[in-house]
Amino acid sequence: MTMQTTGDKTPFITIQDLHRDFKMGDQVVHALDGVSMTIDKGEFIAIMGPSGSGKSTLMHLLGGLDQANSGRIQVNGYEITALDENDLAIYRSSEIGFIFQAFHLIATMTALQNVEFPMIFTRVPAQERHARAQALLERVGLADRTHHKPSELSGGQQQRVAIARALANDPGIILADEPTGNLDTHTGKEVMDLLTQLNQDEGRTIVIVSHDPSVTQYTTRNIHLLDGKIVTTSEQ
Repeated sequence: MTMQTTGDKTPFITIQDLHRDFKMGDQVVHALDGVSMTIDKGEFIAIMGPSGSGKSTLMHLLGGLDQANSGRIQVNGYEITALDENDLAIYRSSEIGFIFQAFHLIATMTALQNVEFPMIFTRVPAQERHARAQALLERVGLADRTHHKPSELSGGQQQRVAIARALANDPGIILADEPTGNLDTHTGKEVMDLLTQLNQDEGRTIVIVSHDPSVTQYTTRNIHLLDGKIVTTSEQ
């Protein structure tokens, strides 16, 4: 895996002149048009913008789910834009925890099995997987729901399982794409409070993508995108 040594003053995440284009019929859509930013370890960042602004594209590139047309992404010393598919898979499983709006839990698995699932690919022994998954479900307040399947859980409980799953391989970065989008206001607040705890108590670097302005009350910095470009950045 391509990796560079980083000094103490090097940002945890560096994005330089990032471009991502998509062809739509005869037209080319510039989803990201020269985006550059740095994120320090332990920050809680909100990437805001309307639909089509490029925020989800940016998250997918940062998470190694997509590849840029040009530009550089460096995360914790890894040159993401230089990795092949195998190394990207290692990067995703070891460095990144994903949380999605639609939860993406496996319907036939219990909460415990869903949290254990990512650890299978990192070859964590079964007994350790089980113990770690149990502890994570307790961490998110679901100790009494370990053997429930997603259909037996509320939306907020499903998102808590998804958060526990995102933590399964102890990633330094949590990427959350509209994590409150399918939740009511009260439940969304509970999820944001939990993410805040993970940031403040455990030092996780969290990048949340959202069009909901209420999430900015939890974050340390807000970055606003429009038409694939950063238009404003505000500190909390």
